[in-house]
Amino acid sequence: MRILGIDPGYAIVGYGVVDCVSGHFSLIDCGAITTAADMPFERRLKAIFDDMTLIVKTHHPDEMSIEKLFFNTNQKTVIDVAQARGVTLLPAITAGIPIYEYTPLQVKSSIVGYGRAEKHQVQEMVRNMLHLKAIIKPDDTADAVALAITHGLSLGRRQVERSNRL
Repeated sequence: MRILGIDPGYAIVGYGVVDCVSGHFSLIDCGAITTAADMPFERRLKAIFDDMTLIVKTHHPDEMSIEKLFFNTNQKTVIDVAQARGVTLLPAITAGIPIYEYTPLQVKSSIVGYGRAEKHQVQEMVRNMLHLKAIIKPDDTADAVALAITHGLSLGRRQVERSNRL
């Protein structure tokens, strides 16, 4: 199964594409969509949409995982991130790709086994799981790859749960 993981934002959108076969993961592609702070906001949204459309068309993911949006104290920031998240999801929705949401706590628990793990612990586990020489940078990209792996691990757990019920 090919999974596209997304760490949403409007300045940086991290993405990671992994293949998950029998619980083993292979990194296919990862990177970050960036927009300049001096760009008009609607142009930033269009740039994110265009780049996400290209990623979806290039990699043909079977499913997408994305960080669940949470409310912080800055209402303007959360509204802007929500708008960017919407244009990030739209290419997957249009292509009929199922979308799954995970909280940072779920990602940390899944990857490290501890929901209060530090970011560097998650990054090191991702590096080990993918047999990489170095941790993935920038952080937004590393988070997106961790989201993709989290989804792959959750698929494996669901299959085990199903077989245990039979």
